[in-house]
Amino acid sequence: MKNAHEGDPVLERFHFLVNAPALFNAVTTAAELRIFPFLSGKPGALAEEIQGFCGLPAHQLRVLLQAVCTTGLLERRDGGYHNSSVAEHLLASDEEPDSWSHILTGWKEVYYPAFADMTRALRAGTNTALDAHPGDEPTLYQRLARNPPLEQVFHRAMTAFTLRSVDALIEQPVFGGVRHVLDVGGGDGSTSARLVARHPELRTTVFDMPSVSRLADGAAAAAYPDRVSLLPGDIFTDPFPQGPDAVLFSHVLEIFDEEDILGLLGKAHAALPPGGTVMIYGYNVSDDETEGCFGARLGLYFNVLASGRGMAYPARDYERWLRRAGFADVGTVSGLPYEHGLSMGSKS
Repeated sequence: MKNAHEGDPVLERFHFLVNAPALFNAVTTAAELRIFPFLSGKPGALAEEIQGFCGLPAHQLRVLLQAVCTTGLLERRDGGYHNSSVAEHLLASDEEPDSWSHILTGWKEVYYPAFADMTRALRAGTNTALDAHPGDEPTLYQRLARNPPLEQVFHRAMTAFTLRSVDALIEQPVFGGVRHVLDVGGGDGSTSARLVARHPELRTTVFDMPSVSRLADGAAAAAYPDRVSLLPGDIFTDPFPQGPDAVLFSHVLEIFDEEDILGLLGKAHAALPPGGTVMIYGYNVSDDETEGCFGARLGLYFNVLASGRGMAYPARDYERWLRRAGFADVGTVSGLPYEHGLSMGSKS
């Protein structure tokens, strides 16, 4: 009997979706075995040569290569294997801080194991997958401080993804009139480092948890010791420092719910001088909340594991919260890479 949905792109997406978990892990395994960098240096290598490099048994390597080829990231021509142009761009340089290899490993080690708990977590209305991480703190970010190796994997992945999208932020005209940015929840300082490198008159203060600030000591921010300063603290319980003329929330507010977001925006408003600017940079789902695969994944991750709340909010939510916090001249720059937007407001 003919399938009534034959040729329907939704059916094609469904078929890929149900196979995607295995294929994702196959691609991540190939990245961890450094097959993509190997083929970058030796395109057209035979399976025997790849085996000599990565050490997998011949049959298991055959299975792995077949799986990765089905994704299109590897191509087989005349018996030899090649990176596709996408794999060459995203995965061949795994020593670069923005390599997708770091992102894949972080998602495999931290994000995706938690999604097996999704039904239980959503029914419970809290992040039950956090039980897999030792401690009694309510968020993943706090508990990762107990596991420094995994915390490094996590932040390496976050940094890599941030670097994939941050150029759209640092090129915004708003920074032309800013001299000191408070980078709230700025992680290892990668965003701040890119900002000061692009804007020579700018300096930043990275305000984040002590364990995260320690990571910044050896990261890109360390290259600008006079222009990127680190302020360890709790963004909820500790006051925001006075002095910056801009407050940046980059990939931070989507973690939380409306009450906490309004609280943080209120603290930003209190810390800024008249004319100061607040910026919210991160994922935006579409206004009708039906589009945005990166945002959809992120929202599920927050609720199942990270914080038990939050999502990739539509820009209209951020604009409403900015006005409620007392900001004027509110607006959003939309359509930025990886479903990002930049919502801004100024203090009267």
